[in-house]
Order: sequence, then C-alpha cells, then structure tokens
Amino acid sequence: MNLSLSSQRAFHPGQLIMVGIEGKTLGPVQAQFLREQHIRAVCLFRKNLGGEAEVRQLTKDLRDVMGPGALIAVDQEGGSTARIEFVPQAPSAMCLGAADDEALSESVGAAVSRALRAMGFNWNFAPTLDVNNDPANPVIGERSFSDNPHTVARLAAAWMRGASREGVACCIKHFPGHGDTSVDSHVDLPVVSKTREALDALELLPFRLLQEAAPAIMTAHIVFPLLDKDHPATLSRTLLRGILREEWHYEGVVITDSLVMKAIHDRYGHHRAAVLALSAGADMVMALGSPTDELAALDAMAAALASGELPLADLLLARDRLDRLALQFPAGPSGAGSYETPVRQADDALMHAAWARGLCAHGAAVRPGPTKPIRVITQSSVPTDHVSEAGLDASQVLPLFAAWKDVELVQLDDLSTLDWNRLPADGRFTVLASNTRTRYGEEARQWQPDLHLVLWNPFQVLDVNAPALVSWGYATGALAAVRHWLEGGEAPGRAPVDLRSL
Repeated sequence: MNLSLSSQRAFHPGQLIMVGIEGKTLGPVQAQFLREQHIRAVCLFRKNLGGEAEVRQLTKDLRDVMGPGALIAVDQEGGSTARIEFVPQAPSAMCLGAADDEALSESVGAAVSRALRAMGFNWNFAPTLDVNNDPANPVIGERSFSDNPHTVARLAAAWMRGASREGVACCIKHFPGHGDTSVDSHVDLPVVSKTREALDALELLPFRLLQEAAPAIMTAHIVFPLLDKDHPATLSRTLLRGILREEWHYEGVVITDSLVMKAIHDRYGHHRAAVLALSAGADMVMALGSPTDELAALDAMAAALASGELPLADLLLARDRLDRLALQFPAGPSGAGSYETPVRQADDALMHAAWARGLCAHGAAVRPGPTKPIRVITQSSVPTDHVSEAGLDASQVLPLFAAWKDVELVQLDDLSTLDWNRLPADGRFTVLASNTRTRYGEEARQWQPDLHLVLWNPFQVLDVNAPALVSWGYATGALAAVRHWLEGGEAPGRAPVDLRSL
C-alpha cells in the first residue's frame, strides 16, 4: 500500500474531514457521498453498532468505499465511554488509577485494541489525559486517571503502550486539558483562566510527556484567555501551531473534537470552525452532524483553499500526517481478523480483575448482615446524555443484593428528588445506590444511608455524608466486584482523587 504524496495525487477537502453516518449499515446514498467527497475518515457511535457481524460488515464496507487510507474511529475509553458493548468492557481510567498498576493499565489498553482491531477499527479516541482536579466537572470525572498529572501520565503511557502494540492508533485528549472545568463543552464554552506556568505544572504536563509517543492528539473546545483570549483551543494558532508544533515539535495528527458540540457550533458553525481549525494547525476536522453541516464544512474548506486563506502547502502537510497514521495503523482486511473465544475469554477475565482491583471503600463502609432486611434506593432508569452511554436501570441494581431474602427496592424517576424524611424508620439497612452521573445538591447532606454505593460519579461521595463503596463505573466487571464485596469480598483500591469532604 502506497500512501505517499505525489504531484499526481489531487487534493480534496474531504481528505481532511471526519464524518458520521446514520444507521448500522452503509446505504448507497451515504456510500456515494463518501466517494464523491473523497472522505477518508468516519467515527462510529453506539447508534451505528449492531451485533458483531453487523459491525464487521460495516467497517468492511467503509474500507471498501474509503480505500486503503481509511481511518475508522470510535470512542472506546472504558467505563461509561465505551461505544461497543459486546466486547469485554474495560474499566474506566479512574478505576485503573485506583488500582495504580502500570502493568495492569498496559494489559487493559492492549485488550481494548485487540477487540477494536478485530472489529475493523484502526483509531481509538483514547486515552484521556485530562487531570480531573475539579469535583464539579460534569463531563470528565471517572474518565480521568487521577487528579495528579504525573499519575495520569504514568498510567496513560502504559495504556498507550499496550494499545499501540495491538495495532490501533491512540488519540490522547483533550488538549490542552479539560479536567479543571465546571462547564461541559457539549453544552457551552468553558473558560479556564490559568497562567502558562500553572498549565505547564498541571494540564499540559501529561500531554508534554506523552506527545512523542502519541500518534494523534484531540483538541478541547475551551478558551484559555491568558494564552489566547479570542479563540478556544480547537481554533487557536497560539495553542496548536505555537505550543504543539513550534515549541514541542509535535509531528503527529491533530484532530478537533466534534464541531457539533455547542461550544463551537453555536458560535462558529461547521463552515467557519472547519477553516479556523485547519488554519490554527489542526490536520483533521471532526465535522459530525447533519449532511448539511458536513457539506458546509467541505464547501468552506474549498472556498478558503481557493482564496488562499488555507495555503495548499499546509493542507498537503496535514494530509501527509494522516497518510502516515493510516500507514502505521492500517484498516486493511487484517484489521477485521478473528477474535477467538480463548482470547476473548481471557480479555474478559482481565477486565473483571481490573474492575475488582480498583474497587474502593470510603469511610467506615460496612455490609448489611446476611439476614438483615435491606432497603435499596436508586433511580429507575438513566438515559444516555450522548457523551456517556446509558446508566444502570434499577432492574440491574437489584441483582447486587441477590444474597439477601428481604430487599425493598425504592425507585425514583429522579434520584436527586429523594425526600429522606418520608422513608419509614423501620430498622432496615438502607443502601443508596447512585446510578446517575449528576452531582447532588445541598439537600443530600441530610440523607443518612447506612451505605452509599457510588456506581458512576465518584464525587457523589462528597455530597452524601455516609460511608461509601466506589466502583468507578457500572460495567459487568464493576457490578461483579461490588456484589463480591457486599457478600464479603475485598475492596483493595485507593482513590486517585481527593474524596474528603471539605
């Protein structure tokens, strides 16, 4: 396969754009669009991923249409950000932080890539290098390895070693750091007013340490006004060309986060954002959204090229970086190889063991006695927010207590509306099973459960004055570890973030 640049190879804006598709199959209209626009990169989400055979067929069809330089991407970080549900489910980064074992992180990264490569993917938007030191962060949380930048760098480096070894490109994110924000860039534009010195010591540190090993970096839609007051990082020449390219001499691929996120889309639209991102130093724009949005980005890129706003030499250099990525991590037929049962079973056992290693008891957490009547309070269902997948339903929480004969399940449409004073004082051992990501308000300080099961957002520990068991997620391995602890097992993990009440 020869992807080298030559004067005979025409440039097309579609070579620098990543799009999404609708449905679980590649229909003729979408296939024609990909061909006509010379699209080389697609990102797939849960809505696109049916059964295993369907996914293999879809990635094959995409390769056939997009050619040997195809880049087929997915968000398979682990924890709640895992689009493919039928492969072994990896622990969240913060669970691996709680286990604090580089060999374990490397093995998990390798297992994630093994499954992805077998399904036909060659690009994974992971690991997350954000240093989550803001408990109010609504979008990172357990997706971060730690609130310590050195721990983040150490464990993420191990994860990347394993993942890269198995033939799938990693993409570290979200440069220059999304951990210290209380605003979700899917909803609005975060602002982080830190000096360069402060950023060097925290947010930027993992990126600086790992950038040489990272084949790709994803940008953050965040304004850092003390570095660039006019542009979010995704559109900032100061951050992308200045720090990444000129100061750090980074030669890998720079891809934007999705332009459909409100932090960008509501202010710039796909058309202007695509041009500004490429001008700032990005190699590929993630123009997810409607076909109208995708075409707006393509048309704007073509117009900017024609006017000279985007120099052809810069775009050819970006294409060359993407060519190198596809050469190093090809999405050829070998990328859709078998995932034999013994390997899959071993990887599943590894994931379960990793979830168990990170399980963390907080405070004087005690289990209910084996004959004690129990009351379990949880939310009936937790829909997806389209960043993370859907949370646990109450029906999935209840089996954690299968060993107890007398279990009363209290289901609320919204767990934050719990009125503690309306619960009967009948001597039951009361368990609050927090199956949502959202932090609680001040009223939760009055709740008095005997045990708080924190099944997603670890910072809910700070909201409820009760002993807790923190699982860092709700995949099958996490739930198995929680159930084992309830029935007498261990919780060996140590929190990699500060969960002490202020």
